[in-house]
Amino acid sequence: MDQKNPVVTVKQGKLRGAVKQCLDGSPYYSFKGIRYGQPPVGELRFKAPLPVKPWEGIRDAIEHGPVCPQFDMIIRKFVEGSEDCLSLNIYTKSLQLSSKIPVMVYIHGGAFMSGSGNTETYGPEYFFQHDVIIVTINYRLEVLGFLCLDTPEVPGNAGMKDQVLALRWIKQNISTFGGDPDNITIFGVSSGAACVTYHMLSPMSQGLFNKAIVQSGVCLSYWSITHNPVEQAFRSANVLGKDINDVDELLQYLRSVPALDLTRLSVRIKTHQKEKRTDLPVYFTPTIEKKFEGQEQFLTEEPIDLILAGKVSNVPLLIGYNSAEGILMVNSHIKKLEILNKNPSYLVPSDVATTVTKEKLNEFGQRIKQFYFGGKDATEDDIQAITDVQTDINFMYQTHRFLQFFQRMAPVFLYKFDYATDLNIVKYMTGVDNVKGACHTDDIFYMFYSEINQKYIESNNELKKAVYQITKFWADFAKTGNPTPTKGSIQWRPYTSANKECLLLNQDMKLLNNLDEERVNFWNKIYADAGKPSIAKSSL
Repeated sequence: MDQKNPVVTVKQGKLRGAVKQCLDGSPYYSFKGIRYGQPPVGELRFKAPLPVKPWEGIRDAIEHGPVCPQFDMIIRKFVEGSEDCLSLNIYTKSLQLSSKIPVMVYIHGGAFMSGSGNTETYGPEYFFQHDVIIVTINYRLEVLGFLCLDTPEVPGNAGMKDQVLALRWIKQNISTFGGDPDNITIFGVSSGAACVTYHMLSPMSQGLFNKAIVQSGVCLSYWSITHNPVEQAFRSANVLGKDINDVDELLQYLRSVPALDLTRLSVRIKTHQKEKRTDLPVYFTPTIEKKFEGQEQFLTEEPIDLILAGKVSNVPLLIGYNSAEGILMVNSHIKKLEILNKNPSYLVPSDVATTVTKEKLNEFGQRIKQFYFGGKDATEDDIQAITDVQTDINFMYQTHRFLQFFQRMAPVFLYKFDYATDLNIVKYMTGVDNVKGACHTDDIFYMFYSEINQKYIESNNELKKAVYQITKFWADFAKTGNPTPTKGSIQWRPYTSANKECLLLNQDMKLLNNLDEERVNFWNKIYADAGKPSIAKSSL
């Protein structure tokens, strides 16, 4: 085999990759931009993806494929990319069929409207310390990936079906890259984590993975699902300057709009509506599909109903959240202080707010104000309280809710990520760095190699140790279904209803019980009083 440009044969044809270096100087094989689906363009825009067609000759897999057209939330710029973005990247240390290396498939976050699986952010080098294969994927974003018209032409969830098609391709071909097709772990952060939980519920994803890691996001969060997708689709046309009230006409129009013009519509819709709620501006997300003959549906029931009915993949689950997720929302919260102080009901999550009376809504708002702010009007000095309320609404409570309903079906390992070092890149980007703990998505920089974090890590042994430990937990879980399979200084025990075991991930590494119990109980009462399925009182 050519040591510089190895060639592998997959079911669809031959691929030429590249040889790269691990941090210790040993080689690994990189195959980037592998197409798994046909270009979803023209009449195929908004539709479920079609598998890539076989090809003749050798295709290069040396550079990343195009990213999906988007407004990149990190660099805050529009990125044209290409609609022909259905590709994946595979990084492995062996190309022997007999290797059977555990496979970790990462689904990137970005509010369903931004991001890619590229190595600028998601380099595999830290995970290579633990002998796993890393796969990252691109899928359609925002309107291109999540438009739903409740019609056979556009039933919704195209972006999720992209991910399913990628997982099917991986299952079919990963042995060629030294991987074990019967030991695949899917993991993700933020909207990527919500995607992982959706795959746990979807009949389309069954049998495509064996374990799941969920970091800061679940399908029960209000921001992860759309309940009025058709209305939203018409609103999109309105924001783009077109007044339409016929579905067929709407589809023809949206197919004609340049892809880049369909990006950042979530933010524009929110601005257009002048909404005062503190909901995250995420509008194009997975949705519940209508059933059409001859089509596979990704999701046909409410996530909470599927979990309660036990219609979920009973795979080992590692799940958690960051200690100060809400730092990311502090600045936008402060801009709305006057409105929120006057109407604290705007802090009630949409899934509750839209189903209760106005009186109940106002009562819930006052309860939130009392619990987090002592009943007083919030000021710019209440950074910790603002961080806590945003952490709990958007991430913490629904994580506890999901795992509590799920844990009777399979082993669950709960964590709270609490590192606060130079690697908390997002926290420092917000300028709100005087709050203790880890901001939303800070954990990414402890797991994936990038030029941004490597400059801190290479000269700091404490950071090297933290990165090694976190990636070891994740890799060991991917290998065995247990993040601490061998006896060592830390024994991470599975979560139980009785003790609510949770590992605090920081320099001290402590296994604690009933973490954030008071805050969980507060939200549990809100959900129970709203008539929503909540964590049973007997388990609290």
